[in-house]
Amino acid sequence: MGSRILTLQRQARELGRLRTGWSVPSDKPNGRPRPVKSKTWVVSSHAEHYVTAAAEAWGGTVERWQPQGAGAPQFRVITEAEQIDALLPPGDPLSQCNEMWNKGGCMRRCDGQTEQLSHQPCICMQQFGEDWHQQKKGTVCAATSRLSVVLPDMPDVGVWRAETHSFYAANEMAGTVDMVLSGTGGQGLVPVTLRIEPRTRVAGGQTKHFPVVVVEIRGITTRQALTGPLPTALALDPSGSRAVAAIEAPRPDYLARAEGALTVDDVQDVYRDAHAAGHLNDELVAALKKRADELKTEAATPEPEPDEEGAYDVEVLDDAEQSTGWPAVAPAGSGARA
Repeated sequence: MGSRILTLQRQARELGRLRTGWSVPSDKPNGRPRPVKSKTWVVSSHAEHYVTAAAEAWGGTVERWQPQGAGAPQFRVITEAEQIDALLPPGDPLSQCNEMWNKGGCMRRCDGQTEQLSHQPCICMQQFGEDWHQQKKGTVCAATSRLSVVLPDMPDVGVWRAETHSFYAANEMAGTVDMVLSGTGGQGLVPVTLRIEPRTRVAGGQTKHFPVVVVEIRGITTRQALTGPLPTALALDPSGSRAVAAIEAPRPDYLARAEGALTVDDVQDVYRDAHAAGHLNDELVAALKKRADELKTEAATPEPEPDEEGAYDVEVLDDAEQSTGWPAVAPAGSGARA
């Protein structure tokens, strides 16, 4: 890999958005647009062929679409899919803030304790207490979660942003992503399913129905997700023949390979193979390091050198040793002469 500008944040290009609804104009003069919740995923992008590919994969009809505000026209499709297969990219794919927007842009952006634009304590908490999220929409911030995912079967290389303003989705989404990151360290791809799940909540004598975006691990077990970065082939095909072979294949005897290694480079090859297979643990790392140190010590031991007459130091064996069949005089190094 070539050089990079170290001060830049290298990130994949955003190809489009995954939405859980849309807005329609208000019936009232100068009224706010009315949100419409969708039971299926809505895919939008500036590139028509991206949206066309989404329609072919998940159904729906491609249409021209004008986002709210003065943004450039885009394309969108209201798909027939309640769930979409995706991949969590390397790094931390989740960004969350409590936000309040109007026509002029973002008015508040809060981390739950400090409003970051004014540097004041959380304004919603001060006004309404811990249950501020139950207040009428527009009077308090919305818990905004933005999750970047890779759609492996879509055109081009980049990420798609799934955005939700659900308070309940924010809790669950962060819990799942943070647990996965604790196992992978933000390295490698992780197969997931993004699902729109209908929920019901009863409070104050009223029943409320609402959708929640759910992120769930796809095609692998919790153990696999938490034991380190997955091999790319397994992440791309977690339920196919490659995945089955990777899961069912016997674990190689890495210790035996290390004992048979002749150089430090050979031990490093064993380390790389174990890392790629997700088999590294503290015990194996310690054993490989010990074997590498032994090989370094052996390589540092000087070979015997002959004296001025070309003879090597010799070791005289006693009668008991001679009876074993070895020569009466054995060299301390190699190439000794009698």
